[in-house]
Amino acid sequence: MRDEDTRYEAVRSRDGRFDGVFFFAVETTGIYCRPSCPAVTPKRHNVRFFPTAAAAQGSGFRACRRCRPDAVPGSAEWNVRADVVGRAMRLIADGVVDREGVAGLAARLGYSARQVQRQLTAELGAGPVALARAQRAHTARVLLQTTELPVTEIAFASGFASVRQFNDTVREVYASTPTELRAAATRSRGGARNRGARRAHPGAGIPLRLAYRGPYQAAAVFDQLAEEAVTGVEEVSGAPGGRTYRRTLRLPYGTAIVAVEERTRPATTGTGTRPGGWLDARLHLTDPRDLTTAVQRLRRLFDLDADPYAVDERLGADARLGPLVVARPGLRSPGAVDPLEPAVRALIGREGAQELVHRYGKLLDAPCDGLTHLFPEPAVLAEAEPGGPLGALSAALADGTVRLDPGVDRDDAQEVLLALPGMDPAAVAAVRVRALGDPDVAPPGAEAPDDWRPWRSYAVQHLRVAGEWNR
Repeated sequence: MRDEDTRYEAVRSRDGRFDGVFFFAVETTGIYCRPSCPAVTPKRHNVRFFPTAAAAQGSGFRACRRCRPDAVPGSAEWNVRADVVGRAMRLIADGVVDREGVAGLAARLGYSARQVQRQLTAELGAGPVALARAQRAHTARVLLQTTELPVTEIAFASGFASVRQFNDTVREVYASTPTELRAAATRSRGGARNRGARRAHPGAGIPLRLAYRGPYQAAAVFDQLAEEAVTGVEEVSGAPGGRTYRRTLRLPYGTAIVAVEERTRPATTGTGTRPGGWLDARLHLTDPRDLTTAVQRLRRLFDLDADPYAVDERLGADARLGPLVVARPGLRSPGAVDPLEPAVRALIGREGAQELVHRYGKLLDAPCDGLTHLFPEPAVLAEAEPGGPLGALSAALADGTVRLDPGVDRDDAQEVLLALPGMDPAAVAAVRVRALGDPDVAPPGAEAPDDWRPWRSYAVQHLRVAGEWNR
């Protein structure tokens, strides 16, 4: 989709498969949109294309109020790519620029701030500050339209350094003041109030729509989460088809409890149903500054930024996998909200992880039903279990010898993990899939032909769900 004429055809056909892959802007209106925007298709000579919303904003365009281009799934490209741009995009999405600045981002990537700025700008049309600013604007809109938090509090919760910066950015991106955005959302819910829909108060949590593209096999994801759930930290309740996944989260500024519903919701436009949809979620944060990071970690857990069209096209052509892809189009490969958890499970199993939670996990100030603890921190485990493979892994994570954050070089992480006692190739492969979100991992010794690349993790997932994978 890098050819502009091909992109225009996607816009003309309102093809939702490419929402988040690129954005288009209309010079005569000053507005940028997602490809599936239901508005009248603009003339080709008035259209410009951008790889990111930040690039469109940097060129002076404001977000379309009709299609809300900031609410699309993220580009699957950043999950696949292992180069510095892909790693940088994963870290920016996790909120690193807001917390540590561009210098912190560059240090994590092992490049100078100038090099990072140059590479991102050359490829994406926007540097790390502009990309983080676009993300802050989206967070601000969500908080304005879904909570009763004071506007001043929302400004700092969204990551802005000042209320003035917050006001100016919201005006530039949405052509509305924060107060006008909130009022418009209230008016749009006028007809829904009789059905019980209302904006949440701070104590009621933040309602979220976690968007995805294409088909989504929620049942398979919830089955796996239920199978792996660590008591005290996570739980799955309800009957299949209507289950709820709940868990605790440790975040940079505080903690959270999240609930995600299994039932998928189809996305619609003025012309009908659009490929994709969303999962309903509700997030209870102790500090609203953690909203962006919490949402991104949930997206990784549920693999919501995947491109199921690319995965299914490649794997569906395989004689063994083709029938499985037909049976479960859009099957996802779940990730993790805390990289320590899959690493510990790979080392000592689910039951061992549960024992660690009850012995060393921090007890919540306000336990909620079956959710009572946070998963133990690496430093706590390193001190409590100083000997053996678990102690070595925990100490390496605590002192930074091993990094499993979204921007780490996956090959470098694998090399360091393999040097630790007890971390055999099978355990490291599991960490690459779950903790690092690598879409192209074949467990050692597995029959995984090159024709499955770069989606071998999804191929294994198809075989596992179909009961054809022998661990």
